[in-house]
Amino acid sequence: MDQNNQDNMLINAAKVAVPVIFLAPIAIPILQGLAGIAVAGLGLFGAGTIVSKTVSVFSSNSTTQKREDDSSSN
Repeated sequence: MDQNNQDNMLINAAKVAVPVIFLAPIAIPILQGLAGIAVAGLGLFGAGTIVSKTVSVFSSNSTTQKREDDSSSN
């Protein structure tokens, strides 16, 4: 029975190892692609945040200037 158990373990290990060996050359480019997508997403998020904050600063400054102009003309 001990030999049968070892044979089953070897067969199970082979069932796992063979697909991993075939997928290994594909896995690295996929991981690099996912990392690239993540970096690009973070870059877009950062750019969007900067644009949003810049627009809000300029829009609040323009309303303040309009109010000052309106009060100085009266």
